[in-house]
Order: sequence, then structure tokens, then C-alpha cells
Amino acid sequence: MLWPGPVLAGRVWQRSGHDETRGRGGSAVTDQPGGTNPATTSTDDDGTEPDARYTFANERTFLAWSRTSLALVVGGLAIAQLLPPFPGIPWGRHIIGTPLILLGCAVSVISYLEWKASQRALRHGRPLPRSRLPQILAIAIAVIGLIAAVLALLSAVGVP
Repeated sequence: MLWPGPVLAGRVWQRSGHDETRGRGGSAVTDQPGGTNPATTSTDDDGTEPDARYTFANERTFLAWSRTSLALVVGGLAIAQLLPPFPGIPWGRHIIGTPLILLGCAVSVISYLEWKASQRALRHGRPLPRSRLPQILAIAIAVIGLIAAVLALLSAVGVP
């Protein structure tokens, strides 16, 4: 344990007369999703409105996965179109680039589904679901890397 006891927001500021543990109107500020008196949404029947900090953190995570998916697609296109052909294996760059493009597409869709599931969990006060994306990416990139290594070795020995 790094800090003994509960940590309250703004403890240092309280010494200077500020009290960040109280919001406007004297209501307590908490670190719980939705606060102590969460507002209900009248437009849908999907739980209560979570604390904005958690919603923004969830959105930032989604945007980070979106950047990752875009990088995979662009990297796959660059390999397929700009990498010189492997000697003796003209289709080699497409074997490496196409899975990267497909992986980028999959990451994009899965990241949206995980964002949606996390948002729903926040709205209902449930634990956040575990992300499958790190495992999917690690396995897929390892397999694509192994394929690239095999293709590089095959082209080096001149296998037709």
C-alpha cells in the first residue's frame, strides 16, 4: 500500500481555504461512477449517467484503440504496396500486409464493442469487462511476425 488511508480530493488545497471535496451547492464529490446522487437519463432506460471522468476515460481508451487500428491498416497497406517484393516470392508482401489490414479492421470493430460494454457497465455500476484486445493483438502480431520471418528466410535461400 502506497498511501495509508483514504485519499480525498484537494487535501492540499484545503489548507489554503479551498475545499475540492465539495462540489457546487455543497454536494460531496466522490470517485464513484455517477457520484452519490447520480442523475437519471430521461431519454433512455439504460441505467444512470456515470461520472464524466469515467466516460471520458472510456472514450480515450476507445480512441487509443482506434489509432492502433488505423496504424495497423496503414502499415499493412504500406507493406503490401511499398515494400519491394521478396526475391523468389512475389506474393510475400501481400501475405504480411493483408493480415495486418484485417487485424486493423477487427481491432476497430472490437474496440467499439468494448467501449459500448464498458459504458453500459459504468451506467449500471457493474465492474468493467476485461478487454480481449491485448491478447488478440499479441497473438496476431506474433503470428504475422513469424510468417514474415519465414518469408524472409525463404527468399534468402532462393526457394521458388
